Amino acid sequence: MIWPMNWAEIAENITASRGEAFAVEQYSSLGGGCINSAFRISGQGQDYFVKLNRAHLLDMFVAEAEGLAELNKPGVICVPEPICYGTTGSQAYIVMQALSFGGGQRKVMQLFGEQLAKLHRYTAGQFGWRRDNTIGSTAQPNRQQDDWVTFWQQQRLGHQLRLAQGQGASHRLLDKGDRLLSHVADFFSDYQPAASLLHGDLWSGNYAILKSGEPAIFDPAVYYGDREADIAMTELFGGFGADFYAAYNAEWPLDGGYSIRKTFYNLYHILNHFVMFGGGYGSQAEGMLDRLLAEV
Repeated sequence: MIWPMNWAEIAENITASRGEAFAVEQYSSLGGGCINSAFRISGQGQDYFVKLNRAHLLDMFVAEAEGLAELNKPGVICVPEPICYGTTGSQAYIVMQALSFGGGQRKVMQLFGEQLAKLHRYTAGQFGWRRDNTIGSTAQPNRQQDDWVTFWQQQRLGHQLRLAQGQGASHRLLDKGDRLLSHVADFFSDYQPAASLLHGDLWSGNYAILKSGEPAIFDPAVYYGDREADIAMTELFGGFGADFYAAYNAEWPLDGGYSIRKTFYNLYHILNHFVMFGGGYGSQAEGMLDRLLAEV
């Protein structure tokens, strides 16, 4: 846990941002995060969610606030409102709307699938985003480009392979990665994705069902890209259930080539896990590379 904390200074920033007086009367530490410390603060009938990290990482929180605001633009799915961010002492912080989580039910996952498809229909003219951000704790470049294949070669797969090399990845993995880089276009010979608004890090830990019965998404790594990248990650660590995928496909059917490209997209995340955590993620990435190279 990051400690101590200047709650009065954060309260002043909240007051300035919201235009109404706020003072912290209670705070409680929340678990579940492996990158940031998290708290729920309350006072005068108001509640907020606060994340903390080292002061030099403030830009990570600035990007998160802008990403949450971007996801809110279509107005089709619940996203916590960013309130403010800043530094106090040796710590950076972001304050956002506190959500009240409840449980899950079948109809909620159907609604989630429909809403995510509608979010993905919100598109841009280029792939990437107007600023870089992070995926987990890893820098994620988002330089805007017209061509999806080039974007993925340079700013996703190529970027992670360079990071993996710096973390001691095997020559075998890196050689296979270089081979795949030269064949990225093969996976898009008859499929041209739109530049959809993506959450970017959509696994089961980054959504919840609210007490109101609505789904909510948070902790994004926002950019505009192939919607299949978001859907692929929902399947990476267990999946979101048949009702979710049926509802998504009813709203906007996936292309038939998705069944192959989902491994292509999830390779990015497994390489990122190798960069952050090492261990068996390297061999998992190599196995995915073998399967993908067998398709070219």
